[in-house]
Amino acid sequence: MLTDALRFLINIVFALIVYSALLRFIMQWLRAPFRNPLGQAVAALTDWAVKPLRKILPGFRGLDWASLIVALLAQLLWLLSLAMLGGAAISGPLAGALAALAVIELLKAALWILIVAVFLQALLSWVAPDGPLAGVLNALTFRFLAPIRRAIPPLGGVLDLSPLIVIVVAQLLLMLPVAWLEQAVGQLFR
Repeated sequence: MLTDALRFLINIVFALIVYSALLRFIMQWLRAPFRNPLGQAVAALTDWAVKPLRKILPGFRGLDWASLIVALLAQLLWLLSLAMLGGAAISGPLAGALAALAVIELLKAALWILIVAVFLQALLSWVAPDGPLAGVLNALTFRFLAPIRRAIPPLGGVLDLSPLIVIVVAQLLLMLPVAWLEQAVGQLFR
């Protein structure tokens, strides 16, 4: 019972850090505005780790490498904490497997961020199209929705299927290549 409670707390704390740092990287990569409630929350949750790391690892080519490294290190610590809680002994093969799994987990997290952003944008476009999150959600999803909108225009000029297509494709990526990578890493480090 205590182990389950610790696992729950570890998952909550590290998920908050990993998803916030990864979202910060994605927002800066896609030039999403930070002057909104989401951007301010992400900055507040990650400044303590990202700002000191930027002194050592500055951005390059418009990418905030410090945010990505924070997300990767937090993901690695998350997996390591869960492995140690499960009684695993730290060894070279385990460290390699955890490093590979951390990258895969970040890929999964990025796909989930895309899915949630597309879903929220579609939902808020009906309820509050000019709300405070409209700009950031548009910036996060535009590069993924625009090519589909060019290929498949809205049906009847009203029904836009591009959010549904992006969500389905992201889910398929999670089910097929990402799941295959997880299995490959699992078998490689057995």
